[in-house]
Amino acid sequence: MCFAHDNRGAPLLCTQNPTMGEEWRRGWHPEKISPKKSDDTILIVGAGPAGMEAAVSLGKRGYHVLLSESERELGGRVTKESKLPTLSEWNRVAEYRSIQLKKLTNVETYPSSHLTVEDILEFNFPHVILATGSFWRYDDFGLTNAQPMAKLTDKEKVFTADDIIKGRMPTGRVMIFDDDHYYMGSVMAEKLIENGCQVDFVSTFGNVADWAQNTAEQDRIQARLMNLGVNIIPSKNLKAFDGSKAILECSYTGREEEIAADALVMVTARLPNDELYHELASQPEALSKAGIKSLIRIGDCLAPSTIARAVHSGHKFAREFDEPTPGTVSFKREKFYLGI
Repeated sequence: MCFAHDNRGAPLLCTQNPTMGEEWRRGWHPEKISPKKSDDTILIVGAGPAGMEAAVSLGKRGYHVLLSESERELGGRVTKESKLPTLSEWNRVAEYRSIQLKKLTNVETYPSSHLTVEDILEFNFPHVILATGSFWRYDDFGLTNAQPMAKLTDKEKVFTADDIIKGRMPTGRVMIFDDDHYYMGSVMAEKLIENGCQVDFVSTFGNVADWAQNTAEQDRIQARLMNLGVNIIPSKNLKAFDGSKAILECSYTGREEEIAADALVMVTARLPNDELYHELASQPEALSKAGIKSLIRIGDCLAPSTIARAVHSGHKFAREFDEPTPGTVSFKREKFYLGI
């Protein structure tokens, strides 16, 4: 999963090699990383793509790291999403780092370990890193809607991608409302089709998975959904849902239409799972008493984004830990001068 810059603004990032694109700008070498600058130990809470990458890179620098994960399996969103249709290969992001972690004797990994504020304060680790991920919103806040606007009167029949991943499945005629425009909406459609649902796919844009044009996948994604019998409804916004029908509004004319729906799956935006961070941050005296010097968020816990960006966030933290603050790092460009 690598992304290259184009005129639409896709980032130059890679899920496997987080130094990609940063060799010249930041001086990162893909196989070299500076040794540790102190004997401080580090607690990382959350073993998703950001947490695992941070643990691996800090471990390679020589730091003693404890990596905790509330789930039985490591990998966070990568492990969960890789169980969805067409995404099985994505698990390599977690598998590669699991192999690396097993080679590092200075990194301890604890799955099935749900940590509370009290647990973290008792550990007395000098540095606590929160990589607790994110979760999907239940409302229509997304790329098109800058604030929740839709009237949802039967919330028991409103689902998110997290619900589907956990096995909470709707039945009957299901409407997907996509204002995210990457892969999740289309994957949800495939999963619902597998489970015998009739699917209406509502997009606020003129096509399905518009952002996937950056990765040359959009046309194939839309063709696959059409071949599966998904009813694609483009350029419509969601106005209301009452458990039996949805009211849609045309993005161009404002004209409204009513469509029957037994359930609604929202694929709009994600929120950081940062409750633990804020609980800790609100107790500065307790942090000081516990000997905690720093409390940091990384990955989706800081800002929900792509898996590649979460990996980059974890690696960036590990590279810059105990190092002088780099400040603003501008893009560097080579300049050529022609002699006359």
